[in-house]
Amino acid sequence: MTKKILLLLILGLFIAACTTTPEKDQPPEVVDKSDSAGMTDDGTGDAGAGSEAQAFGAEGEQATIVQQLEDPESLLSVRVIYFDYDSSAVLSQFEGIIQAHAGFLQANPGLVMTLEGHADERGSREYNLALGERRALAVKKQLVVLGASSDQVRAVSYGEERPADPGHDEQAWGLNRRVEIVY
Repeated sequence: MTKKILLLLILGLFIAACTTTPEKDQPPEVVDKSDSAGMTDDGTGDAGAGSEAQAFGAEGEQATIVQQLEDPESLLSVRVIYFDYDSSAVLSQFEGIIQAHAGFLQANPGLVMTLEGHADERGSREYNLALGERRALAVKKQLVVLGASSDQVRAVSYGEERPADPGHDEQAWGLNRRVEIVY
């Protein structure tokens, strides 16, 4: 019994250490998959004249990406996928949203997205962590099938630990059964 408790404690510490809270005001993460020529050991690159032009181009590109993601007329502005109780099956009403994000990732191969899986408070902590992971992986699978690179999509589960609504009724639980798309 003591070994099981110790194992659960270590697992919980590991999960807590592996998760971070993304800052909502940060621009999307862009990974430069180009040749690393000109990079110093610390990854900052040369301070030559070309660096300023590259930085300006990257800022302009990020601004365009942010504008596309924030356009309220676009499906890309929808970044929450909801699920039925005790299910990781993606509902058909969210397929268009997932398809839009897959196309966006395919058109922007330097972007990386995180899928944050969540569950409502019903069920054990361990079960809800697993359910949140299954939900995030279900969305990831659809994104990859629709053309996104597997390397562009990360999946993480928070289980019941980060509720969207702290209530204890069906409406709150419905809002908590979700995957959040974070760029």
